[in-house]
Amino acid sequence: MVKIEDIQSYGKQHLESVTASASNLQSGVQAIATAYGDYAKKSYEDTKSFVEKLSGVKSLDKAIEAQTEFARASYETFVAESQKIAGLYGDCAKQTFKPFEGLVSKFSPAQ
Repeated sequence: MVKIEDIQSYGKQHLESVTASASNLQSGVQAIATAYGDYAKKSYEDTKSFVEKLSGVKSLDKAIEAQTEFARASYETFVAESQKIAGLYGDCAKQTFKPFEGLVSKFSPAQ
């Protein structure tokens, strides 16, 4: 037989889980947004530096060399930042659903 106290306790635990989950989601999204902002700023600064360097080049060989270096560095930065941001998405998902583990375990069959 289910008691009123059990239902109230479950409701309270569920509310606490939802609140914790929302807080974790907010923190995770903020970290992701910050990472995107940092990447955009770095990309802008790198591009600005490249354009300044390219404007001072006197020969085609030096222009190609500068462009090649810029492309290599841009690609490396993109890959590194993409991996970092992907990790932040994974962490965000884990932290968002972590508060529900206790509730789920109550309804999972014992093994």
